[in-house]
Amino acid sequence: MEQQAKEPKKKSPIRLIILIIVLLIAGYFIFDKIKFALTHETTDDAQVEGQITPVLPRVSGYIKKLYIRDYDSVKAGALVAEIDDADLQLQLKEMEAALAQTKIDIVNAKASLNNALVSLKVNKGNIDLSEIRLKKAEQDLNRDKNLFAAEAITKKQLDDSQYNYETALQQYQNSHRDYNAADSRIAVLKAAVEKAEASIAVQQAKIDQQKLKLTYTKIFAPQSGKIGKRNVSEGQFVQEGTPLFSIVDDSNYWVVANFKENQLQHLHTGKKVVIEIDAYPNKKFIGTVANLSDATGAKFALLPPDNASGNFVKVTQRVPVKINFDNLDQIKDLMRAGLSVYVVANNKD
Repeated sequence: MEQQAKEPKKKSPIRLIILIIVLLIAGYFIFDKIKFALTHETTDDAQVEGQITPVLPRVSGYIKKLYIRDYDSVKAGALVAEIDDADLQLQLKEMEAALAQTKIDIVNAKASLNNALVSLKVNKGNIDLSEIRLKKAEQDLNRDKNLFAAEAITKKQLDDSQYNYETALQQYQNSHRDYNAADSRIAVLKAAVEKAEASIAVQQAKIDQQKLKLTYTKIFAPQSGKIGKRNVSEGQFVQEGTPLFSIVDDSNYWVVANFKENQLQHLHTGKKVVIEIDAYPNKKFIGTVANLSDATGAKFALLPPDNASGNFVKVTQRVPVKINFDNLDQIKDLMRAGLSVYVVANNKD
């Protein structure tokens, strides 16, 4: 039986068509990616920022009462915590008692000063009196000397006049010494009064400071916002300046994006950018560049790099860029400080 020659089957063009379509689609996406990369600047080194204010006690003590819980909303000026003030109240009473004692001391010091002033007047009078007596004794002595020369009085009478004169002279000198001593005592007593008055001023200042400390036992919210995680509990002892918790300002958020230094050419204040937040993959937000930092992020590091030391390796630096949300009032409830962000900036703007 004669076999007929079989004709070769024609290849189906479907596979070729599918391959061409796939290549065209892939080429389109690759071209679109390249075009996008050439016409846009992007960075994922960015996050949402907010004003976070720590709440710090200004006095040490035990936490008496906490009026907030984790993540509560508070208003500025609201009472959030209270420190036990029993020790400070006792110290205040002690200071007030010391002040009262000092006031009594100053009354005594002024009384002593007044007595000394009266005594000084008496001493001045004694000087005048002793001076009169001295003049009389001197006159009697001179007269008796003349009478004795005329043999009108006896030697004993002359000796008595001499004795009276010397006695009056000694009394006059003693009255001057008493006056000088009383006068110097006046200066000491005046200094004591001034010291007591100064002590009153110092103690009053301490009392005022103590009363001010007592007001610090009540801790108020420095700003409106939401409480972060509490770091203390009731009954815990806290030191002055120890952070109790933080308050996040939930009315104001912005983005800080760290662009590479070779991406800054088309970035400027007022430029519109697209913001994508990882927490909301299906949402896009519009923002405006507020300003660019005048220094790279590395310059704000605790130990900034010094290219003049060691072997130099060039590393592309990043510059912080602050971006404000255009419609923050409508989206602020979605914002959380620290959320990861992807920023896209068009080079044509």
